[in-house]
Amino acid sequence: MGMPSPLPVRDGVGATRLHVPLTGPWPTIADYMVERFFHLEPELLRVRFDRGEIVDIDARAVPRDAPLGSVEFVWYYREPPVESVIPFEIELLHRDDDLVVVDKPHFLPTTPGGKFLQNSALVRLRNLLDNPDLAPIHRLDRATAGLLMFSARPATRGAYQLLFETRRVQKTYEAVSARPEGWDPERPALAGHPLPLVYRTHIDKHRGELRVRVDDEREPNSETLIELIRADDRVVHTLLRPHSGKMHQLRVHLSALGAGILNDPFYPELRPEAPDDFARPMQLLARELSFTDPLSGEDRVFTTRRRLQDAPADDAAESPAGG
Repeated sequence: MGMPSPLPVRDGVGATRLHVPLTGPWPTIADYMVERFFHLEPELLRVRFDRGEIVDIDARAVPRDAPLGSVEFVWYYREPPVESVIPFEIELLHRDDDLVVVDKPHFLPTTPGGKFLQNSALVRLRNLLDNPDLAPIHRLDRATAGLLMFSARPATRGAYQLLFETRRVQKTYEAVSARPEGWDPERPALAGHPLPLVYRTHIDKHRGELRVRVDDEREPNSETLIELIRADDRVVHTLLRPHSGKMHQLRVHLSALGAGILNDPFYPELRPEAPDDFARPMQLLARELSFTDPLSGEDRVFTTRRRLQDAPADDAAESPAGG
């Protein structure tokens, strides 16, 4: 179990914990933090010590002259960033004493980070439901929309987390890709592989890199079942059932098959950072979650109410939905 925070959740946001080295070239804890957070104005950071905003595990203020080694962990609230508002709302699909399930819009991150604090699914939900104990059981990329599950209380959180850790949650996604060159509606295939297909490869995430790497020489550690829903003369709409949960797995698998997801800023090519274009969301949707509830033994299925805007209309389909 994680180390409990001595500070309460404030405005839906928990305090940040920082591990401070017990030895090193810094005379004080403040000196270490000034160097660690070099992008901040040093005196403004020291003033936060004077105001009692940096505390130890007992919630006691750490003074600016506290010597290195006197405290191993400190807690503080992040200074709120100047945020860009994400103009889309979370839809609440299910709520009970233990579990909350929502439909997350595109562009909204699951948890606070970087430029987003109040504009995250977790903080919005904590404020909406007045529950500081809410915590995500799994995550979706900021660019991905769809189903997201939260634990409502710590006492039963581990049981739901274990479902994901042991792959006992069946996850289904939808994606829309530009129609690959040479697409044959009579014999639908991706990169020469007839649909439906099971695609396996080895995915690595290297520290400091935004994208994952595919290594075809190593033993596969990721697997996705890809089925055709329908296609038209512009796009291909697929159903994706990941058997593993590697970072960016669905995005990199479709890209490797020549069917990169529409509006994906990372694959097949990393695009320069740019402001969000709300009119062009990445066309990936977490469609369904199904599992046996670890508390009640009940079979549960949750389904998104969202639709991918670039998916072909039913009456324009060239191929029927896959099995």
